[in-house]
Amino acid sequence: MRTYDFSPLYRSAVGFDRLARQLESAARSSQENGWPPYNIETTGEDAYRIEIAVAGFSADELNIEAKENLLTVTGKKAANDDGAPQKTYLHRGLAERDFERRFQLADYVVVKGAALANGLLTVELKRELPEALKPRSIEIATGSTLIEGKTEPKAKKAA
Repeated sequence: MRTYDFSPLYRSAVGFDRLARQLESAARSSQENGWPPYNIETTGEDAYRIEIAVAGFSADELNIEAKENLLTVTGKKAANDDGAPQKTYLHRGLAERDFERRFQLADYVVVKGAALANGLLTVELKRELPEALKPRSIEIATGSTLIEGKTEPKAKKAA
């Protein structure tokens, strides 16, 4: 197990404390167990998809929550207290245990939808920049300004 010390980053970089916290959080979370397995893919320039293998879970046993820049997917198996006889397994390969998987989202990434099919939970994400952050064209004014703050009249074309 390898640990990283990010304290030199705090000493030499101003305004990057949020980035350093995210790096520390990623280093801690990488030591979690790898269950359930998942894929993250890009489906477009600003579109992403997370697929999580949740075999044995139904839609009502799963919860997806997006809060600030954190996406949390949890699964809680319903208790079998309905009087059914206990099952005796010769081999139990499906984990079917409770889980919590967290994903740190970049700024302006929002959850567009989720679907459960064939044991895969698919979460669609999209980066949506606000209008104020999108590039815009700035009009260039023509005409020169004199010292007194008056503009020179444009020359008229002779007809």
